[in-house]
Amino acid sequence: MSLPFEISPEELDSLRRSEHPPVLIDVREPDEFDTAKIEGARLLPLGDFAQLHVAELPDLHAHIVVHCHHGMRSARAVEFLQARGYTRVQNLAGGIDAWSEKIDPHVPTY
Repeated sequence: MSLPFEISPEELDSLRRSEHPPVLIDVREPDEFDTAKIEGARLLPLGDFAQLHVAELPDLHAHIVVHCHHGMRSARAVEFLQARGYTRVQNLAGGIDAWSEKIDPHVPTY
């Protein structure tokens, strides 16, 4: 069963504190990641997705939440993963900016 395309920051926050938190993938560039990050996120820049090997991606059945700055790049990454058979992958609505605004004001905005 597939999940809704987007997940809110509040829903992600709740899931991160659950027994089985989702895999969090950040598709921004390294300099953006160095500026602001969500704790526990794994950096996989969108520009590198085409070259990724299966071993570099989470398990096909893992719950994955992808984020970027505002949600545009991560939406493309979600579509990329869905095209490869991932059904439990979601885009963080509003990206890291929304996360900072609604969940963790310690994460800088830029």
